[in-house]
Amino acid sequence: MENNPVTPQNRKASTDAEARTAKPEAKEYKLSFGGGLYLLVKPNGHKYWRLKYRFNGVEKSPVTFGVYPLVGFKDARKQQTIAKELLAQGIDPNEHKKAAKQLEIAQTVNTFEAIALEWMEKHPPHANVTANKNRWLLNFAFTVFGKKAITEVTAPDVLGVCRKIEDSGRITTAHSVKSKCSQVFRYAIATGKATVDPTLSLRGALTPKVIQHRPSITDPKEVATLLRAINGYQGQFVTICALKLAPLVFIRPGELRQALWEEIDLEAAEWRYRVSKTNTDHIVPLSAQALAILNELHAVTGRGKYVFPSIRVNTRPMSENTLNSALRALGYDSNEMCGHGFRAMARTILDEVLHYRIDVIEQQLAHAVKDVHGRAYNRTKHLPERKAMMQHWSDYLDGLQVGNVISVRFGGVAG
Repeated sequence: MENNPVTPQNRKASTDAEARTAKPEAKEYKLSFGGGLYLLVKPNGHKYWRLKYRFNGVEKSPVTFGVYPLVGFKDARKQQTIAKELLAQGIDPNEHKKAAKQLEIAQTVNTFEAIALEWMEKHPPHANVTANKNRWLLNFAFTVFGKKAITEVTAPDVLGVCRKIEDSGRITTAHSVKSKCSQVFRYAIATGKATVDPTLSLRGALTPKVIQHRPSITDPKEVATLLRAINGYQGQFVTICALKLAPLVFIRPGELRQALWEEIDLEAAEWRYRVSKTNTDHIVPLSAQALAILNELHAVTGRGKYVFPSIRVNTRPMSENTLNSALRALGYDSNEMCGHGFRAMARTILDEVLHYRIDVIEQQLAHAVKDVHGRAYNRTKHLPERKAMMQHWSDYLDGLQVGNVISVRFGGVAG
């Protein structure tokens, strides 16, 4: 009589062929391959690798190695050897497997792409156009190292992506991709998912951008001609208002056309919004002339979301080409003036003709201005001076239209 009789629940085997030919029965049974390794054969024909073991003298739940034949006999033996080595080191194979799974999940959650998408969700831009541009720029990185854990992304990884873009002749795009990647890394650092921004090591590694200045009119006599042309523009009412307001507030064209009524306080004479380029809050003091335009416009579009809605659908802002198209209709081609040119116009004349301090002008332009200690100015910095400057600027423009091209400085900030 055998000491260890073979029962339907306890059978021995030693080859892959025996594992392959094991047939299902009415009850599940174990096909033992020695050393605690066995194949659990289910009545439905499915076969599962298991390893029976003891840890610190206590029998534990079996380690699972996978389904046969997806995990073959040799692979099961290799996993058995690894488990035995862990036990020899005083490590529970099941606990080790759980830890490895958690690490795998963490690495999946903390990939560059996952964190970039989280960053975009947490920091929605001022407009859908910017959101689409962010995604478009980051897609360059996603295709190369998007699935890589963010802590494993290196400076050469980012440089490789940017160099490939450079090679196609898109120098500015390469710099923009690097900048967006840096924003993602900084977000990861802030949320405890990374410790370094590898893009900091790329300073000077990319081909310098060629700065192309946007066309603008800055000579007061030519500005006067432009203003008179704008005053006589025959077009859609909303476009007329946008065209008249643009030189008075000189904000970025994208932020002008996407202005929201909820951002504008007509009683306080202030326009407060989030600057998409610097992701900072900004205040535009509204002159009496600007208020007059907005009050008139409010009667027409004030019930909607946008100050300057699209002509076709009021649930969308006016087209990004509207202002430039209006300027073309007035006879100004793309080499003479564009919507962005009102910013250069204001900066030049406020500095060279009206002699306001550069730091006050730059603050009103919503540029990234810093003080002598390297600290960024907050949105209320120089606000009284800026209010006076914006009113003076509107008065000056009114004077230009009637032929007064020389302005006597009054109020505001001494240069």
